[in-house]
Amino acid sequence: MKLRTVINIKWSWSLAALVAVALVVASAVLPARARAAESAPYFTTRSVLGAFFPKSERVTYETVALTAPVKDRIARRLGYAPASGQYTIFIAMTAAHVDGYAIIDDELGEHQPITFATKLSPQGVVEQVEIVVYREPRGDEVRDPRFRRQFVGKTGRDPLRLNRDVDAVSGATISSGAMAVGVRRAAVLVDEIMVARKELATGGEPSRSRRNSSR
Repeated sequence: MKLRTVINIKWSWSLAALVAVALVVASAVLPARARAAESAPYFTTRSVLGAFFPKSERVTYETVALTAPVKDRIARRLGYAPASGQYTIFIAMTAAHVDGYAIIDDELGEHQPITFATKLSPQGVVEQVEIVVYREPRGDEVRDPRFRRQFVGKTGRDPLRLNRDVDAVSGATISSGAMAVGVRRAAVLVDEIMVARKELATGGEPSRSRRNSSR
């Protein structure tokens, strides 16, 4: 599987790298240009990946088309079919070692999509969540670090139910629920795609949640 480098952490970005990232984001997660003026961007793709992986040598990405069996397993675990048939997963590396993964995705808030980024460990454990673009006139309290820290340590095996596993922010219940749904999807995607691939490559056993979802 060919990977494309989008960030060389130890060196400044080249024009080609910036163009590559712009194309990936435009095709994968950013909303239509007509809504851009109404949005509140807090990160660019470059800045959020740099914040996630400051010690990695480079960040590559892979756009993965979901096969029917994988999409079915993901749907079983999430309780709904993912809206997209493909997802871009960013992979932080130092030499040949994978330092972690990141997904930048959208989840619908009350009226507009929330663009968010999830950083995960090589084992698929959530390590950090950031709001990349927030478009609603209210509810941006989900940017509060105390809310976002609730996701740290969670995996695709955690249900992330609102007000049971994740406490909603007062005045931002819908946005809180959207973030819980989106972060769980990111964790399940990384588990089903990247972690499962690593297990197969090393001859390991699939996780219990992945075994159960294939039945």
